[in-house]
Amino acid sequence: MDLPPLSLVTPKVIRQGDPLSPFLFLVVMKALSSILYKAGRDGWFKGIKTPNNGPIISHLFYADDALLIGEWDKDNVLSVARCLRIFYLCSGLKINLHKSNLYGMGVEDDDIKDMAKVVGCNTDNIPLSYLGIKVGANMNRISNWTSIVEVFDKRLSVWKAKSISMGGRLTLINALLESLPIYYLSLYKIPVGVIKMLEAKMRKFL
Repeated sequence: MDLPPLSLVTPKVIRQGDPLSPFLFLVVMKALSSILYKAGRDGWFKGIKTPNNGPIISHLFYADDALLIGEWDKDNVLSVARCLRIFYLCSGLKINLHKSNLYGMGVEDDDIKDMAKVVGCNTDNIPLSYLGIKVGANMNRISNWTSIVEVFDKRLSVWKAKSISMGGRLTLINALLESLPIYYLSLYKIPVGVIKMLEAKMRKFL
């Protein structure tokens, strides 16, 4: 089959929401992961050593979300900035630093701001939210489960109880119990007070 002239070939643009987008993100983020891995192997970027002879963690990726973890050191931060620059030069994809935050554990706020200027990103405080999970908070406190309770309040509203049958209410409750809390419970142990609070809301809904 004859191919059309090169000047007549129109490139296709992948828009946000396209089913192919997650796969392309995985391919591209694999390249960034390789850059960070090589930087760690050569001693340019120092990740966090896990206890009991565990692996060194330097980055966690999920689709287009990236979490970089390393020792608090200016040279380490500069290495991250260099890795991101290399990634941009190789792929043409630039990290949106205006949507990126720098966090520091056990570090003064002024030091965090100074480091953020090196990268050109924003600063924020711990606990942080990553993939819908609160990270760095004391999850033994009932107050840190507010987001789960708010979701139950929103989904199990009184008007829904009046508009659907008893079977529909049970189906909705089962869907909530199988998705929202289990996502948190895969990492954290839920306090007894939160369990009683959610049970009371379910009984009220029924």
